[in-house]
Amino acid sequence: MNSYRVGIAGFGAIGQAVAQSLDAGLPGLTLAAVAVRDPNAPPAFAWTNGAPKFTTIGELAEHCDVVVECAPAAVFRDIAEPVLRAGKKMVVLSSGALLRHEDLIDVARQHGGQIVVPSGAILGLDAITAAAEGVIHSVTMITRKPVRGLLGAPYLTDNNIDIEGITEPRLIFRGSPREAAVGFPANLNVAVSVSLAGIGPDRTTLEIWADPSLERNLHRVEVVSDSASFSMEIQNIPSANPKTGRITAQSVVAALRKMSGPLRVGT
Repeated sequence: MNSYRVGIAGFGAIGQAVAQSLDAGLPGLTLAAVAVRDPNAPPAFAWTNGAPKFTTIGELAEHCDVVVECAPAAVFRDIAEPVLRAGKKMVVLSSGALLRHEDLIDVARQHGGQIVVPSGAILGLDAITAAAEGVIHSVTMITRKPVRGLLGAPYLTDNNIDIEGITEPRLIFRGSPREAAVGFPANLNVAVSVSLAGIGPDRTTLEIWADPSLERNLHRVEVVSDSASFSMEIQNIPSANPKTGRITAQSVVAALRKMSGPLRVGT
């Protein structure tokens, strides 16, 4: 069984949830380090097996074999590049930011590193990647979110779209995941992940709806290919951060288990 030292970049709702699972004990995995703004004043956390090393994002790679990125998209490159240049694994949650730094894929290739995009808050990436081995004709994703989870998105601000007082579902965006990654950087990493698994961020169609009747994030994906036609829908319970579903952190833990476990289920 392989053994990995894991680092976490960012210690918000997702980072803490992943840290809690690692601290409780996962076979073959050790939480070695956590990158925070001020390593000399780390946030309070109830560690059961001793606190890991706190460090900066620039120094995180030297302490770890795998780094989990769950920080603001603005520091994505600062986290990812040192890890990939060191030939290590990078678990990426800000897949939208990856579109703005696609050259990092070549960095990983040149230095023997690997970028791992977990399922996050979406489902069916295994089916989509399998279908992509043949010909996918179309991928359409429809996202519906509670109003509070979309407030402050740059796309709404730039286009003077006010959704605070709406009483009925409202279509606020229709376009590609590449466009959405810029306009909704804190919301639509799931759409980018779907596009990377399938026909790419420019050919995938995405609709975003603000729905005042919802308490959960809802994503529906419809795929038509030469091997299968299928649709999938998931309703995510928000975490402490309303922009993120609880299952996101759990998908990271599941991805880490696959790296070290004796049994791997799913493509």
